Amino acid sequence: MSDEVTARRAELFGLLGDLPPFDRPIQAERTARETRPHYILEKWTLDLNGIEPVPAYLTLPLEGDGPFPAILYNHAHAHEYHVGKEELLNGRPLLQKPPYAEALAAEGIAALCIDHWAFGGRATRTETALFKQFLWEGRVLWGMMVYDSLRAIDFLTSRPEIDAARIGTLGLSLGSTMAWWVAALDPRVKVCVDICCLTDFQALIETGGLDGHSIYYYVPRLLKHFTTAEINALIAPRPHLGLAGNRDPLTPPAGLDRIDAALREVYAAAGAPEAWRLVRYDCGHEELPEMRQEIMAFLRRWL
Repeated sequence: MSDEVTARRAELFGLLGDLPPFDRPIQAERTARETRPHYILEKWTLDLNGIEPVPAYLTLPLEGDGPFPAILYNHAHAHEYHVGKEELLNGRPLLQKPPYAEALAAEGIAALCIDHWAFGGRATRTETALFKQFLWEGRVLWGMMVYDSLRAIDFLTSRPEIDAARIGTLGLSLGSTMAWWVAALDPRVKVCVDICCLTDFQALIETGGLDGHSIYYYVPRLLKHFTTAEINALIAPRPHLGLAGNRDPLTPPAGLDRIDAALREVYAAAGAPEAWRLVRYDCGHEELPEMRQEIMAFLRRWL
């Protein structure tokens, strides 16, 4: 890793507010294990941050003993705070079927999904209340969400069933944004797939689309330090697949053009031009069947 990448990664971390320590031990309790038709489901309660417990699902393929490659699956937002990690098992209307727990297990891939702050089993406080409290405390809501994701990777790589050298991340919408932030900050992530939220910040301002993203999305002073392309450049040369709809207001086309051009240069300079791929479709904010096919082929190749 170059000194420049290390410094830029530290700079990005520095924008995420006061985070809990990364060296605190993770406590984990498995509360259930059941065999389902397409995968084994383990239910966990994790102490990732020392503030509140984090419910999580770990799914494992039915065939084989591992160690398995694994995906940190990031759930979407959609203002459906009750869903959270259930998306991994049950999907949602914006996603194709089967749900990703089943689709990944069929490929021999494990998956971990946590409830993020204000979602699922953690929906005891509203997103806006958390944002305000954290602001007072010197914290950033997005920073705390990213922190939990990074600690979730610590948990995932500690499991004997998981191949720590083959960790990927993917998600739609909020989950997409989480995928590329986590991959940018953590070199243990070997493959990144983002669905419908590779948003160029300046293009979003230019098109008046700021209210399309909820308040969790906004990091103080970010634009003084990074563009979207510059964050994503920290993933190179690791494989990265972006999928976007040209009619999606959250990813203005001009911004996609800018990101694609910048990352093509970055990956070419890194000697891995084939590892970056942005595929665009005539659709809005949704996963199409063609996207799912592209994703699974990408994971087969790189993970």
